[in-house]
Amino acid sequence: FLIYVSGALSMWGDRMWHFAISVFLIELYGRNLLLTAVFGLVLAGSVLLFGALIGDWVDRNPRNKVAHASLFIQNISVTVCSIVLMLVFSYKNWIEQIWDGWLTVVCYTVVIILADVANLASTALTIAIQRDWIVVITGYNRGHLAGMNATMRRIDQVTNILAPLAVGQVMTLASNVVGCGFILGWNLVSLIVEFFFLSRVYRIVPALSVKPPAEEVDMAYLQRGEGRRAQENGSGPTYLTEELSLKHYRELGFLRLQRLVSTCKDGWRAYYRQPVFLAGMGLAFLYTTVLGFDCITTGYAYTQGISGSLLSILMGVSAITGLMGTVLFTRLRKTFGLVNTGIISSCLHLACLLLCVSSVFAPGSPMDMSLLRPFIDSNSSELGGMTGQSQKHTYPLRSGANQPLLPDRSSIHWTNNTVLFDNVPTGTQPDSYISIILLFLGVITARIGLWSFDLTVTQLLQENISESERGVVNGVQSSMNYLMDLLHFIMVISAPQPEHFGYLVIISVLFIATGHTMYFMYAHKTKRKRSLDT
Repeated sequence: FLIYVSGALSMWGDRMWHFAISVFLIELYGRNLLLTAVFGLVLAGSVLLFGALIGDWVDRNPRNKVAHASLFIQNISVTVCSIVLMLVFSYKNWIEQIWDGWLTVVCYTVVIILADVANLASTALTIAIQRDWIVVITGYNRGHLAGMNATMRRIDQVTNILAPLAVGQVMTLASNVVGCGFILGWNLVSLIVEFFFLSRVYRIVPALSVKPPAEEVDMAYLQRGEGRRAQENGSGPTYLTEELSLKHYRELGFLRLQRLVSTCKDGWRAYYRQPVFLAGMGLAFLYTTVLGFDCITTGYAYTQGISGSLLSILMGVSAITGLMGTVLFTRLRKTFGLVNTGIISSCLHLACLLLCVSSVFAPGSPMDMSLLRPFIDSNSSELGGMTGQSQKHTYPLRSGANQPLLPDRSSIHWTNNTVLFDNVPTGTQPDSYISIILLFLGVITARIGLWSFDLTVTQLLQENISESERGVVNGVQSSMNYLMDLLHFIMVISAPQPEHFGYLVIISVLFIATGHTMYFMYAHKTKRKRSLDT
């Protein structure tokens, strides 16, 4: 219960923050998505670079210190960032006049850096609690572990809808400054409650205090250097002691840098050596997709004549199907086993996504089929005119025809439609709704298989990774997820128009199919190994 409550508080705060920061950045940058895109790229790039180091840090330190430090850094970073945003919103005109506007750039940089630090700390906390603590708390019982994983995912699904809705209402009814203050207060209260609950769990479960020791090479080097420096301080000139001390710290800094690089390399090697490597890679490939409820899909739907109120209803339905996926996971695991659950979930996920592929070629689809022919005569203006006539239902976006729809996958952004697309013509009926209906039918139903598959791979990682490598391997898994998410950014930046969305759907399904194929290969190897052992 304590884990569930602290997890719910943490997820609620994360969802509110990730939703609000994307809207804040859009408002600050003149309702342009550039700053949001930079923010998303910084988040993805930092976890990609430091994921292995974060996981190694989780492995090398006591569990309570890791949880408390991650919790403190995350909440304090969000609190300070909220204060900066409140000042920027309150004195925006005055700040823009200082240093020829460069103070505004400094404020944006500080906000993005603090938000990035909070995201890295959140990644560390997620690895520590959801990938390590839960395994120890359940006593390595697979049935209990599956139940806790499913419950945590259900909590995540519920907060994924309610938290953005709550903070969105505060921002709409009051102001952005009040919204920042609301998030600030929530984080301070949540920090105290989560700190107390996690400390209580750590005391209740003695096994959490037992952890394989990790060698601190640089600390041993530091202790040797301290002893040598103490001897040198007893005799010899002061300037010689200072020179040796400076040389010592240079060597120590180089040693630490060398260890950081070695840790990254060892982390990726450890990830590759895991028997569940193919399953983890399969999960990562699922991140390269536009078939989710983020700014991309909602923005595209808005260009097809779907209202913001209807989108919010569809997102609520998607949350229900996500909860159904967690229930399906527990039932399938009891009946068919964990590996077979992944196979069934993969097939269900792919079958539902076929509806999305069908939507690309269905009536009402804005996809420009002429783009399939690379060698079109540059003077064929008649074809362009026919294309324009067949796409009367694709409305222009507020920011111009060349404005890319850049994603932010942190949370659900249903209120972004009122922010970004408030100039869509009213009263214009599309030629057909069949395409958009098939698209959302596929996306919503696919979440059942998606979340069941996600829980399957999560538990496989928990069960098959040794305790000493649990942190670093899950850190590399987070890096892989963000790496594939970066491809998702690049895809949309390269093809930002509604006419291109059909191609993004097809590419997304190909990536997802590749990921599930990797899992099928893992399942085949696992079953073959079991048959040989018996």
